[in-house]
Amino acid sequence: MSCALVTGASRGLGRAIAVQLALDHGLYILVNYSSNLAAAEETLAEIRANGGDGELLQFNVQTKQEVDEALNTWRENNPERFISVLVNNAGVTRDGLFMWMPESDWDEVMNISAKGLFNVTQNAIQQMLRKRSGRIVNVASVSGMKGVAGQTNYSAAKGAIISATKALAQEVAKRKITVNAVAPGFIISDMTKELNEAELKQMIPMNRFGKADEVAHLVSFLCSDKAAYITGEVININGGIYS
Repeated sequence: MSCALVTGASRGLGRAIAVQLALDHGLYILVNYSSNLAAAEETLAEIRANGGDGELLQFNVQTKQEVDEALNTWRENNPERFISVLVNNAGVTRDGLFMWMPESDWDEVMNISAKGLFNVTQNAIQQMLRKRSGRIVNVASVSGMKGVAGQTNYSAAKGAIISATKALAQEVAKRKITVNAVAPGFIISDMTKELNEAELKQMIPMNRFGKADEVAHLVSFLCSDKAAYITGEVININGGIYS
């Protein structure tokens, strides 16, 4: 049975993507979360309410040993299942001006986004390579495309994801594994609820924030057979703000 692993799937974009992949492709969803069990259970309940299925998979993406133990144990217990789709969505913001940024804010943002991508993808891609099949979608950001003041750490992390996407795509294309990224702009979520939407939407040609399900539909398309010839791409979804 084909499965999709979505990191950081307990809320926001991750939840919307997990629900959409189950709905569109009938994939068994591995709902990864780090600490918010209640929110992860809500994601799984929504998947099941729409006729899909899955399970919770707890690990912190920034700790390689934790990732490997969780995924290797799951694989041993589920020999008939194959993670054919991986969505690297986990990420955090710790905004602040660079000159005053605590080292811990730099490290946490980089470790969850960039190191997390390394940890999870390196484990999951082994089976994809053997089976000569797979879809990897990395969630980047407009911050990684154009840079955003007050987000030097987040912009750096998302920029790393974008470059890694392009390089890895070339390494694994012959094995029929696609690697793409989506770069959302301002999307309504917990991550943007503190922002001044009325002010910011004036710089967006569409004059509104995006919705999580709009990003989820794009991710779902990139995971489909229809996207088999698209790899190494970064697709902006930002209402017209372009870098």
